[in-house]
Amino acid sequence: MSSYPPSGPQHRTPQTTTLRQRLAELRGPAVPPRPLDARALAALAANPGCGRRALLDGAGVDKTALAAALGSPAAFGQSQFAIVRGNSFEAKVKGDGGAALLRLVHEHLGAGAEPPGPDAHVPDLTAAGPEGRAARTALALREATAAGGWTLLDHPMLALEVAGTPAYLEPDAVVVHPGGRWTVVEIKSFPMIDGAADAAKVGAAARQAAVYVLALETTAGKLTGAEVGHTALLVCPKDFSNVPAAAPVDVRRERSVTRRQLERLALVEELAADLPEGLSFDPARPAEELTEAVSAVAAAYAPECLAACELAFHCRERSRAAGEPAALGRSVRGELGGLTTVEAALAAATGCGSAEDPTAVALHRAARLRAEALETAAARDPHHAPETPECPC
Repeated sequence: MSSYPPSGPQHRTPQTTTLRQRLAELRGPAVPPRPLDARALAALAANPGCGRRALLDGAGVDKTALAAALGSPAAFGQSQFAIVRGNSFEAKVKGDGGAALLRLVHEHLGAGAEPPGPDAHVPDLTAAGPEGRAARTALALREATAAGGWTLLDHPMLALEVAGTPAYLEPDAVVVHPGGRWTVVEIKSFPMIDGAADAAKVGAAARQAAVYVLALETTAGKLTGAEVGHTALLVCPKDFSNVPAAAPVDVRRERSVTRRQLERLALVEELAADLPEGLSFDPARPAEELTEAVSAVAAAYAPECLAACELAFHCRERSRAAGEPAALGRSVRGELGGLTTVEAALAAATGCGSAEDPTAVALHRAARLRAEALETAAARDPHHAPETPECPC
């Protein structure tokens, strides 16, 4: 039985409750909000259908602590070796006043502009605190746009409003072109082999760059002559060397998805409207109570979540227990159509599905063909019948 009061209208949070109070109730009164960064916002765009992540991130819940309290701690992250390698490669790319980086930007996104020379500007963005650095970055962007030359902003600080609260984001670099266009540069340590990099990693970089594009658009909207490019530049090591190579990445689709997700976060109070009063994700609460609280918010688990969300292991366990096909991958879920559980799919394979369901009919036929193939193989070698693989679920 639920330990929370019913969620009927008489138990809803009063309309007079402010957004900050509601978010504090969800986090726990003594738990400070965890600020969102670009990686977290990019992960939202990777799984836009997950209301659980949207609500938890919008409320500033520390999902790492929550996952540990649930008994399913996150076990992913960059190794120290990868971090050191990435920092070393970034320093090489930005060395000599960013000459190599500016050359790559001009080569791939120059659009007929004069090549950058030794007079390219690299402003000092040092300031006190993230607010000060964001203000200094905005000033540097304004000055660079007005100057009309090549300018490299090394680790600028951008501000983006998320659920009514500013999130401070730090891209690797932003380049201002002579014509006033601003380009986001993402520097990654994974290799670009024969001009192409791993598609999944490129997709993650594109989603992250789209977050920076949205933040830059806020600043560019206040300036005359400024334009934010929707094509970011991805810089990676060439083949297996330490020589930088680059490729333009169109982030318009990722930008649109991320903007929609931010709009959902802006309505986090509405996302929480159907939750029972008193529900809290405070990691100090008992695991049973936290499990019930997390289960009250719908999730959309997929294997890709394991690389992007701290709650992925908990959600995977619940998804498997419920027999959800999405636990085997989004493509499997899409192929199964109206068969919404693994149990239903297995039943259809044995011939217990509806004869009017084309998916059930196809599964049954595939199971028959597999059985015939196994029988044929066993007849050819009766002393070594092939083993039937275990069901992946």
